[in-house]
Amino acid sequence: MTEPDETPKGLNAVAEAAKQAPGRGLPPVHLWNPAHCGEIDIVIRRDGVWMHEGSPIGREALVRLFSTVLRLDPDGYHLVTPVEKMKIEVEDLPFRAVAVRREGEDLIFTTDVGDEVRAGADDPLVVDEDPETGEPAPRVHVRRDLWARITRAVFYELVEAAEEADGRLVVRSGGQVFPLGAVA
Repeated sequence: MTEPDETPKGLNAVAEAAKQAPGRGLPPVHLWNPAHCGEIDIVIRRDGVWMHEGSPIGREALVRLFSTVLRLDPDGYHLVTPVEKMKIEVEDLPFRAVAVRREGEDLIFTTDVGDEVRAGADDPLVVDEDPETGEPAPRVHVRRDLWARITRAVFYELVEAAEEADGRLVVRSGGQVFPLGAVA
């Protein structure tokens, strides 16, 4: 008599893999090389809302859990477990920086999934220009090719705290200087 395959599949597999990270730690998704299993109907909208099959995922703990097994590969974003890799859609960037605080000389960003990032050489703050509107499109590096879009309110806080240098507004963090844009 054969045992049924008890390997978790789909969302259950993602949740099980994410639970391997104790506390707020992160599982080693960069070390996992599972077979690609197709796509799963999860969309991270531009406003940061995670959707599954057209409905918002309402449990913050579940979104946090999924965010810990998110990876960007050359063909797009995936939720990755030791045995499965499922492609998802991300409309802009996977995370949003929803708060910033100053600790000494450093800027600490908090994302919508609870990650904290100290801006510096390893986790830079970048301000691109939106090609459609010409408006600033600020972002901060979170981890392994994953970025957070800095919300408008947080960007305004940065601009308020900025200093002028060579005709540009800049902020400093982690021993680095990050330009925010030209002085108007």
